[in-house]
Amino acid sequence: MSDTAHQADPHRRARLRWRARRGLLENDLIFDRFFSRYEHDLTDADVGALTRLLDLSDNDLMDLLLARKEPEGDLDSPEVHRLLEMLRNV
Repeated sequence: MSDTAHQADPHRRARLRWRARRGLLENDLIFDRFFSRYEHDLTDADVGALTRLLDLSDNDLMDLLLARKEPEGDLDSPEVHRLLEMLRNV
C-alpha cells in the first residue's frame, strides 16, 4: 500500500482508537471527535503520524493539540503537521 492509500484494516484502526484513550479528559474529547469524523478516511501515513503522536506524554500531546507548541525533531514532518491540523479543527 502506498502512503496515500486508505487504511482499510479495521483492526488496526480499532487498536489505534483504543490507544488514543488518554489520561486527560481534554485529550479524550479531541480524539473522540477526531475518530468520529475521520476514522474511516485515515491513510497509512495518517496512521503512522498518529501513532507517533500517541507515543507522547499526555501533557506534551495536549500542548501540540492546543498549538501551545509545534512539533520538533522527529515529529517535525509534513505527515504529523497534517494530522495535527485535522486534530485541531475537530
